[in-house]
Amino acid sequence: MEPQLVSDLAICIVAAWLMGVLAQVTRQPLLLAYLVAGFVIGPVGLGLVKRPEALQSVSEIGLILLLFLIGLEIDLKKILGTGKLVSITSISQILGCSVLGIAFFWLIGYPLKPANFDALYLGVAAALSSTVIIVKLLYEKRELDTLPGRLTLGVLVLQDLFAILFLAIQPNLDQAGAQLIFASILKVGLLIAITFLTSRYALPPLFTSIARLPELVLVGAMAWCLLIAGVAGSLHLSREMGALVAGISISTFPYTLDIEAKLTSLRDFFVTLFFVALGMAIPAPNKTYILGAIVLCTFVIVSRILTVFPLLHLLKQGFRASLLTSLNLAQISELSLVILALGVKSGHISAQSLGIVSYAFVFLGILSSYAIANGETILGATAPFLRRLGFTDLGDQPLPSTKPLKPRIFLLGFYWTASSLVEEISKHAPNILPELLVIDFNPDVNRELQKRGIQVIYGDITQRDTLIHAGITEAEIIICSIPNSVLRGSTNLKLLTQLRELNETAKILVHAELFPDVNALYKAGADYVSVPRLIEAQELCEVIHAIRSNLLQQKRADLDAELLDRNEVIP
Repeated sequence: MEPQLVSDLAICIVAAWLMGVLAQVTRQPLLLAYLVAGFVIGPVGLGLVKRPEALQSVSEIGLILLLFLIGLEIDLKKILGTGKLVSITSISQILGCSVLGIAFFWLIGYPLKPANFDALYLGVAAALSSTVIIVKLLYEKRELDTLPGRLTLGVLVLQDLFAILFLAIQPNLDQAGAQLIFASILKVGLLIAITFLTSRYALPPLFTSIARLPELVLVGAMAWCLLIAGVAGSLHLSREMGALVAGISISTFPYTLDIEAKLTSLRDFFVTLFFVALGMAIPAPNKTYILGAIVLCTFVIVSRILTVFPLLHLLKQGFRASLLTSLNLAQISELSLVILALGVKSGHISAQSLGIVSYAFVFLGILSSYAIANGETILGATAPFLRRLGFTDLGDQPLPSTKPLKPRIFLLGFYWTASSLVEEISKHAPNILPELLVIDFNPDVNRELQKRGIQVIYGDITQRDTLIHAGITEAEIIICSIPNSVLRGSTNLKLLTQLRELNETAKILVHAELFPDVNALYKAGADYVSVPRLIEAQELCEVIHAIRSNLLQQKRADLDAELLDRNEVIP
């Protein structure tokens, strides 16, 4: 390796690390930090890297590994079993945004002709959302398993499949024609058939024979990745697409988790180089790039709302799930940067288009991070306006005129603890159930509670109007077992303050995670504060005692017997 290349690599990694630390402190996505690092040390910035073209060649390894690992994480069974709701939403969003994007960018002057496909690439880039940013933010908010979270993840999976198709066609775009595109699709079919037949019949015995040597399993996985990438290249398809297919083909192997764990660090190193190299390709900011990025950002946000929100509302998901899903998807994918970088390399588009998308990726990455993190606040601010326009939410239907009994116990929010509480009441005090009312915005939970004959209202417990509409002013007991980390746009202290304003006499039971919160909650009017960590600690202490007394098996048997008899709403 040339000394200059080693020096350039060192500069890139140090710059990426420094910017990454800054991004962590300011809570910004790491990918943005790597782009900024590349921009700072690149030709436009300080000019510290002398041979950026050599770095780009090395960084392509990272791109192949990235797509291979993405493939390892894709569950084909989930894709094939995708529900009607996710399928319709994905088709509407992907095709709708692509068609609107191609037409929009062509109309404002971007070319769409042989060897100049800027409008096409921009339209495709605008249709893809960032899996890395979205999953990270939804995971931190604990919203991956909510209705908007599941809808968002479903759309992201099908976006990846759309990207595979485009990557397959991309090498032949300069010879655009139905026959060549059809030939490309046939080549993709051939590659997929060869890959999956081999992974189904030939690879399992090979991997089984070397399973006792983990290092050979890792080398075998990398060899498989590079082999299929090379086969894709020989078929004049994208090597990156080949790596993705290779990953998907062995995603069900029992060695997948071990492979992912060992390749992650290597992938992160090369992916860091890739995005730093991409940052070095970002041109100096000027009026054209900034205005172009603003136009692209505006189009992405508007197109997501137009292609996702009305359809989900029409499918009777309410404006809450419709709006939050639209917000979740409102940014540009890192794969969009990859696709445009390949487009520049193939001579299909100008470097200016890549520069505009790079700036838009940074702008939307920051903007959408705040939008997703504050989705509940945005929802609360827009809900009155949406209702005036005639949009309804799942909880806007009037309550039934008759109820078994007037609710006296209000359970605000339905999470693990609430699920176990309802089970305990069902077993030991079933006479209380007719007096219980649950308020939660999870449609799946609401349907299951209704099946069990439990009164439930779809609504956000942080919204004052929802509580009043539910009759909270007449409640005798109010329970909120949701931790602050799960509450959307509020805290137990804020919720308690609001509850005391609405009902001065009810006995209010709330949850606390931190000891200092306990006194604050009592001062705000709580009648009892539950601290689950103490209960769990007591149980663990009993387990330690059982171990020391050689009674662990009995302890486990007692727990297994208790779990066997439970039929909770949330398993």
